Amino acid sequence: MAGTFLRRLGAWVGGFDAGLANRRLRGFRPARAHVNALLAAAGPDMNARARYLVRNNGYAQGALDSWAANTVGTGVKPSSLIAAPARKAALQRLWQDWTDEADAEGLTDFYGLQRRIAREFFLTGECFVRLRARRPGDGLTVPLQLQCLPSEMLPIGRTEVLGGGRAIRQGIEFDAVGRRVAYHFHRRHPGDPTEPGLAGETVRVPAEDVLHIVDPVESGQLRGVSRFAPAIVKLFLLDQYDDAELDRKKVAAMYAMFITSNDPDAAPLEGELGDQVAPGQIVRLDPGEDMKVADPADSGATYEPFQYRTLLQVSAALGIPYAHLSQDMVKANYSNARTALMEFRRRVEAFQHSVLVYQLCRPVWARFTDLAVLTGAVRLPGYERRRREYLACEWLPPKWQWVDPLKDIRAEIEEIGAGLKSRSQAIGERGYDAEEVDRQIAADRKREGRLGLDFRRSAQGSSAPAAQDGARGDEEDDEDDDGRAADRDAGRRAEP
Repeated sequence: MAGTFLRRLGAWVGGFDAGLANRRLRGFRPARAHVNALLAAAGPDMNARARYLVRNNGYAQGALDSWAANTVGTGVKPSSLIAAPARKAALQRLWQDWTDEADAEGLTDFYGLQRRIAREFFLTGECFVRLRARRPGDGLTVPLQLQCLPSEMLPIGRTEVLGGGRAIRQGIEFDAVGRRVAYHFHRRHPGDPTEPGLAGETVRVPAEDVLHIVDPVESGQLRGVSRFAPAIVKLFLLDQYDDAELDRKKVAAMYAMFITSNDPDAAPLEGELGDQVAPGQIVRLDPGEDMKVADPADSGATYEPFQYRTLLQVSAALGIPYAHLSQDMVKANYSNARTALMEFRRRVEAFQHSVLVYQLCRPVWARFTDLAVLTGAVRLPGYERRRREYLACEWLPPKWQWVDPLKDIRAEIEEIGAGLKSRSQAIGERGYDAEEVDRQIAADRKREGRLGLDFRRSAQGSSAPAAQDGARGDEEDDEDDDGRAADRDAGRRAEP
């Protein structure tokens, strides 16, 4: 009663139009349920529809691939901040060896798992990663592997009260103070009948062995929301509209012309005209017959603008630039393409640092380092006391590629020269470790000196690397002989 009175009072007083029930908003009655209740009711159907669109709709597939490629690319890679160069190098080499063994299914490496997780996150709003310890006899560099589990593996409908203040909510077990203590996963995917047995069985996995990759949109949210949620309806209806247009044009193209006759008893047209119509063909019609050429209606001038505006709405809903979604570069120029990319990349960077790095990369790095020290794969003195120091790490995403990289490189060089940024920062933004790059440069310079090469002069404008004085060998003498022979052939006398 009090709520009804307040609504009537608000309608009489006025105020916020968005809260009134006037003529324009009379049919706008959104649900007041929490997002957890909405996901419990609609989440499985929404995820199934998103997967269907990705399998059958080119725009949805393109958006998913664009998100994964820009978010992960070749991988978000670690750069340890250990001060001792030898220990840092040993840990980095061990990590590099382990990444090839990270996937429990053996189908990709750790950076391929990042891409798979980014795709699942975009599809269903979440992904689960199980940290699986292995036996020493398995022959792994570090006895650890990662198993990706899709959203459907955690039953969203499982909610029950346990003893001691514990409860299971949407498949996640909480203790009395609201901390996650376990996840109750299906033993097999509920939609995969190809795996015999285990149907309906669940297994309790401790929370310390599970990474839940999710980006909540509301406080208290337990499960993820598909990024396709605001675009599913438009994508599906647009696909139906395109199919209807194609069918209409296909049917219209089947009819070339029609023969009309005043004779109600005329037999169906056969023979010369009925079988085919050839170019330049002259056909005599019977008395009373008339021929009309088919003129089907075109799609009209509104088809292209309608498609464009609808795809713009889909692009905004998915957070993907229009050019990435549609692969239509006709409407793009350098300025608007760069502006769209900058906005898109800000969103991607936010996801990389607040979700992918924080929820996936850092916990995996910590578990990897712990097991590496426990098994003796790497030696880090005083690890128990200095664990935070040893785990310090910077995660480097791949560098963005721009439309005009030369201008960006020149701008970056000027920034470094003016002291606005360091070489280490510039190298880190490219996804590389500055110390490792410096070691490679030093090794290259040493090898160039040993071989008599100087590529620095080439980089400053020379067309070919110049040999250092005093380092000319037999190969260079042969090249000089060839040059003198060429001069003689051209009629010019070479210097002795």
